[in-house]
Amino acid sequence: MKKSLGPRTLAFPTPIWVVGTYDANDKPNVMTAAWCSICCSKPPCMAVSLRKATYSYGNIVARGAFTINVPSEAHVREVDYFGMVSGRDLNKFAQARLTPVASTVVDAPYVAEFPLVLECKLLHTIEIGLHTQFIGEILDVKADEAVLGDKGFPDIEKVRPIIFGPEIRTYHGIGKYLGQAFAIGKDIQ
Repeated sequence: MKKSLGPRTLAFPTPIWVVGTYDANDKPNVMTAAWCSICCSKPPCMAVSLRKATYSYGNIVARGAFTINVPSEAHVREVDYFGMVSGRDLNKFAQARLTPVASTVVDAPYVAEFPLVLECKLLHTIEIGLHTQFIGEILDVKADEAVLGDKGFPDIEKVRPIIFGPEIRTYHGIGKYLGQAFAIGKDIQ
């Protein structure tokens, strides 16, 4: 029997991504966000939900762009730090000793050391409640060559993304390979 836990943000896995923006003075900023996902295939889009109180919220509204940076497990300390402090008060890139790179596609920076980056142009802003959802069209994806697999796409075992346990506030790596999508279920009749 299942136990009711009430209405909570308990969905596993929840990716941990880093949102990159510029402020009004062109200072690069990053923040950790767990309320993110792919939300459309055509055009390819990302959704990220932020509270209005965040520095990145104002940056996205003003600049109309953001990047989604997919960090590897090797940068879990920096990712945690990005979610604990505000870019209003300091330069997170400098503090974490990471490198901002200016996107040539959108008006937002990305993190050089992170293996996968999605560059997004703001399409829609949706007020939900405590959070506002920003939907951005993915104009380009950049991946370190070291994380590309045989078919030229990022290999999840090479990227080693971080996942988050909402409510329990824990970070995890990915699990073992289970099988090929759209193939392992074909034998169910």
